[in-house]
Amino acid sequence: MTVKFEKSAGAVIFREEFGEKKFLLLHYPSMAHRSKKDYWDYVKGHVEKDENGPDTVVREAEEETGIKDLEFAPGFRVSMKYFFRCKSNLIFKVVDFWLAKTQTAAVRLSGEHNDFTWLSYKEAYEMLSFKNAKEVLKKANDFLQKNEKIS
Repeated sequence: MTVKFEKSAGAVIFREEFGEKKFLLLHYPSMAHRSKKDYWDYVKGHVEKDENGPDTVVREAEEETGIKDLEFAPGFRVSMKYFFRCKSNLIFKVVDFWLAKTQTAAVRLSGEHNDFTWLSYKEAYEMLSFKNAKEVLKKANDFLQKNEKIS
C-alpha cells in the first residue's frame, strides 16, 4: 500500500464583537471533503505550487468566505498531522494553522460549505468535530490571552 502526502494550510479566524472574541467555523458537508460525515472546521485548503502557508490562507479565506482583511498574529503557527483513508488510498496530511483577525462579520460562503457560524471560544470548542481541531483552537485561545495586543 502506498501512502500519499498532502500539505494544507488553514486559519483560526476571529473577530471582536462587543469586547468578546468570536471564532469562525465552517460546516463541511459529508463526502464533499472525503469524509463520510459532515463536520465543523476552519478555513483551510491545499497549498498550491508557488504558495506559502499564509498565501494559501489568504486565498482560501477569500474563496470560501469572501473575507479579505486578515491580520495574522505574529508568532502563531500550529501544525496538525494525521492519516486518513480516501477510497483505497492512505493519506498522510499535514495542516499548518495560523491565527488571523478580521473586521469582517459578513460571510459569503462558497459552494464547498453548508453553513458558517461565529462563536465564543467555549461554543466553538464544543462545535468543532475533531479532537485535533479542538487542540488548535485551545492553543489559539491561550496565545490570544497571553498576547492581548493582538486582539
